[in-house]
Amino acid sequence: MRKVITYGTFDLLHYGHINLLKRAKEQGDYLIVALSTDEFNRGKGKECYFSYEERRKLLEAIRYVDLVIPETCWEQKISDVQEFKVDVFVMGDDWQGKFDFLQDLCQVVYLPRTPEISTTQIKKDLEK
Repeated sequence: MRKVITYGTFDLLHYGHINLLKRAKEQGDYLIVALSTDEFNRGKGKECYFSYEERRKLLEAIRYVDLVIPETCWEQKISDVQEFKVDVFVMGDDWQGKFDFLQDLCQVVYLPRTPEISTTQIKKDLEK
């Protein structure tokens, strides 16, 4: 079984997120999503509309997602890849090159984002 992992906040879930998850799942047989916790997001200066638990439930309802785990810090990526025996690490191409250090442990794939949609843009549009 080929295991894939991706990371994110997935707040205000939208079709760009679904596109990413679908394409990530196409990289293997089993998709793990490491979901940023509320505490970790606050440390990054992000405030989510939905709580971690609500975002987790949304992700678990998506057919492409097999397992959701908490992301509590930047440094856990190496241990996650090792613990879950991950074959492919997937991120959006806005992170291009930032996780190449994982190439000794697994394949690293950067997928193109859906250009016309983002949670940041949705929040800006709603403020208008």
